[in-house]
Amino acid sequence: MKIQRRKTELVPPYVPMADIAFNLVLFFLIMAKTKDDRHIVWTPAKAPATQAVTNAKVTVSIDKESKVYLNGEEIGVRDLTGRIEQMLGSNPPEQRKVLLKIHESTVAANFEPVMEAVGTAGGEIVHVLQEERGPK
Repeated sequence: MKIQRRKTELVPPYVPMADIAFNLVLFFLIMAKTKDDRHIVWTPAKAPATQAVTNAKVTVSIDKESKVYLNGEEIGVRDLTGRIEQMLGSNPPEQRKVLLKIHESTVAANFEPVMEAVGTAGGEIVHVLQEERGPK
């Protein structure tokens, strides 16, 4: 005598598969880079009348070859934080100004680490603006 088996239909679970697909889409959206910002060129702001900054003991400059200078002396970005901390010492906040002069052709990838180093050292960044002048 043969026993007849019941045929059961297996339906795959669609809800967990939809959750997995949704999570994968979110993962790839988050991880995708929409724009590479290393090549952003910053042009200095222009102001009709600039005001001179007083009592700034530290000046950080970046030239058109992206060389970094601390008070006129060339320095590496890795050494910048320590040297600025030494120069500023334990001055109060109003005396922790750091002049930041960046050449207009410098890309963001070169001046952002400098700004981070100044902030880490506890300096207050003061940007040097180029005074707007009429046609020559």
